[in-house]
Amino acid sequence: MLRTLRLIAVLLALVADSSARAQDAVPCTTSDGGYPGQHVSTPNDWIYPVWSAACKSLPTPNAQLACATFNLEDWPRLSRYAAANACVPGAKAGETRVVFMGDSITDNWSSPRMGGFFPGKPYINRGISGQTTPQMLVRFRADVIAHKPQAVVILAGTNDIGGNTGPTTLQDIQNNLASMADLARANGIAVVLASLLPVSGEIKGADGKPLFSPSARRVNMNSQLNAWLKDFTRAHKYVFLDYAHALTDAQGNFDSRYTYDGLHPNAEGYAVMAPLAEQAIAVAIKSRKKMR
Repeated sequence: MLRTLRLIAVLLALVADSSARAQDAVPCTTSDGGYPGQHVSTPNDWIYPVWSAACKSLPTPNAQLACATFNLEDWPRLSRYAAANACVPGAKAGETRVVFMGDSITDNWSSPRMGGFFPGKPYINRGISGQTTPQMLVRFRADVIAHKPQAVVILAGTNDIGGNTGPTTLQDIQNNLASMADLARANGIAVVLASLLPVSGEIKGADGKPLFSPSARRVNMNSQLNAWLKDFTRAHKYVFLDYAHALTDAQGNFDSRYTYDGLHPNAEGYAVMAPLAEQAIAVAIKSRKKMR
């Protein structure tokens, strides 16, 4: 027991030190977009995958060890937005501040080639590519609650199903999503929970092979989690944001017009998602005002 407690103390110290270094290293002027602290791109020195399952695919034991150490030092990636969080100004009177929490689908939204992230809006992007719901839950206070938004849009779970941080169950994912929603509500933040996006193996690369090959298990778990999200939001008076319905083709795949690889949206996909998000945010904030 004592050895375990010491290990936990060491890990917490490493996370705090990593977050502090990031805080000192990144000036506010590096923030992507026009809103201070809205988003920052992945640091150039993050040369390893930020999810542990990918480390074992590296070619040498030394690279695998370095990757594992990189992930162990800051498993939830609190350092990614530490400096940007310090740059976010206090909310102005009448401002509708919204934080988007998620993985690469949220993270990529701020890329200029994807059309940009809600230009002119005081919306904050806190997506991190490759992340799973337990990682997001750890950073939820720092990256969401601390900004005192009126609403949060949570899109998460696809990387859990992919096993990025190890084996998981639908119940595990549901528990983490429910915990984030509970934390938001307890802090007066309106909750929008988004469906997982569809997947497809129909998008081919230059070699004629699918860029992404979803397993039957993934497709099935996607469907089950989306059904649970719809029921959960209805039961708890949250807002369900159904991206999947708008992005799925007649065969049940990610519509090829809206994805570049069968897993992530392209610019056209984000153009479909943006107004759906805005509608959901408006409903959530209206409901929040009624409950106060």
